[in-house]
Amino acid sequence: MDRGLTRRGLLAGSAACAALATSAALSGCGSRGNGDAAGSAPAGSDGAEQVIVAMNTTSEPAAGFDPLVSWGCGEHVHEPLIQSTLITTDEDLNVVNDLATDYLCSEDGLVWTFTIRDDVVFSDGEPLTANDVAFTVNGVIESPASEADLSMVDRAVAVSDTVVELHLNKPYNALLYTLAVLGIVPEHAYGEEYGTHPVGSGRYVLEQWDKGQQVIFAANPRYYGEAPTMKRVIVVFMDEDAALAAVQAGDVDIAYTFATHAGQHFEGYELAAYKTVDSRGISLPCVPAGGTKLVEGDMAYPMGNDVTCDVAVRRAINCGIDREAMIERVLDGYGRLAYSVGDGMPWSSEDMHVDFDLDAAKHLLDEAGWQVGEDGVRSRAGVRAAFDIWYSSDDSVRQAMANEFANQMAELGLEVTPRGGSWDEIYPQQFCQPILWGWGSNSPVEVYELHYSTGWGNYSCYESEVTDAYLDQALAQTDIEASYDFWKKAMWDGTEGVAPQGAATWAWMANVDHLYFKRTNLDVAHQKPHPHGHGWSLVNNVDAWSWS
Repeated sequence: MDRGLTRRGLLAGSAACAALATSAALSGCGSRGNGDAAGSAPAGSDGAEQVIVAMNTTSEPAAGFDPLVSWGCGEHVHEPLIQSTLITTDEDLNVVNDLATDYLCSEDGLVWTFTIRDDVVFSDGEPLTANDVAFTVNGVIESPASEADLSMVDRAVAVSDTVVELHLNKPYNALLYTLAVLGIVPEHAYGEEYGTHPVGSGRYVLEQWDKGQQVIFAANPRYYGEAPTMKRVIVVFMDEDAALAAVQAGDVDIAYTFATHAGQHFEGYELAAYKTVDSRGISLPCVPAGGTKLVEGDMAYPMGNDVTCDVAVRRAINCGIDREAMIERVLDGYGRLAYSVGDGMPWSSEDMHVDFDLDAAKHLLDEAGWQVGEDGVRSRAGVRAAFDIWYSSDDSVRQAMANEFANQMAELGLEVTPRGGSWDEIYPQQFCQPILWGWGSNSPVEVYELHYSTGWGNYSCYESEVTDAYLDQALAQTDIEASYDFWKKAMWDGTEGVAPQGAATWAWMANVDHLYFKRTNLDVAHQKPHPHGHGWSLVNNVDAWSWS
């Protein structure tokens, strides 16, 4: 989950302090794209071919730029820039080749074979071969610190200098989406210091890293593809007040912000809103209270909820949410209606759509025997229609969404109590109380994990052999496009599924736009849908950025 949004105003005093910190971080960073000096231009760089990007402090990779740990992969995926990947995705999220020139899968779905280019060298001049690909994949498999999930791969084998095989323990075509962000590292130059001194074959090389402040990338002169138009990329890490102050001072070219600051105006900048699959949704436990859920074999959590275990309640919640009002009141309009995790993706199902209908929601509850009491709260057989909704307390937007949700549910006669807490406080509640989550990636993996009976994200505790079978069939297809129909049937096949008219295991509310203050003359090219979390996904295509 991403860090929370805050509603702190940009006070003059805090802005001044933040501007001082910004100035220190950017000293020596060079000229801005519009030609106004923010400092002396570094040797050999052209201000018109350089950009300064402000990201939040949590975007700085703690382990450095090491794909065998978390660079490019993990919770917030992105293209690794320094390293090349076997494959990548285009603007429409179709899988296309990068290092690979061709790939195929065996009929049983257990062996993926990749043929790779023979003209690629690392930034140190050494050739990249299939041995480096195998070394990278096996390194991820063997590393307990890796955030890339390659648990479905038993081993990678270099058949020749240009052919590598990945041997799987189960059919799993979503592996391709992980490989699209897994940077290939050199076997000859990998060691304990790799994260701080990375060698890669990607579009950029690491020029400088001032930990806690900034990182500077320079175009890789040995890159095999089209040369980047943006020759130098400077990323500064700032909290949101500092980022806004940097915009106000004209010290950065593009800086993240949130809907709570969207009404501000800065000369020479415009507010850019990028579409996302960054979804906000509420998990709804589907079983009665009193059970225990074992996680990772030995961690026991209370499971079940005596209100949301009734499918009529879950269905009523889904059609009783006024998503448009939620987006206007909480996100200031910067978002889209959400009905599933990954709306608009090739594998998403239109059957997840549900219209707001307060009367229909009330009718569902009436028919199920939930009677309205004198205090306006429903009950049935001595069970009061009351439950908590937990949210991350350092996220004021989630807090506002939780409160708006509670207010809307009161119209149905459901008593919802928002409870903010740290994730350490939230996780013990994850299987017994509704939780307001943030999810979303350019991959169907989360669709699988949030709905499969044994998925790590099955917080609703829903189990269905039918749904599991569709999800397994989706992953087993050797042709990625052939999997889309199975993903959709897992949501709803006409009689069964997790959709709002079915098991209604989640209540999705909004896909939040990712907002940035951007110089008006900076062209960031076409942005793919951003996954969950502000950060590196913005610069997936930074090599194609330009100034006008």
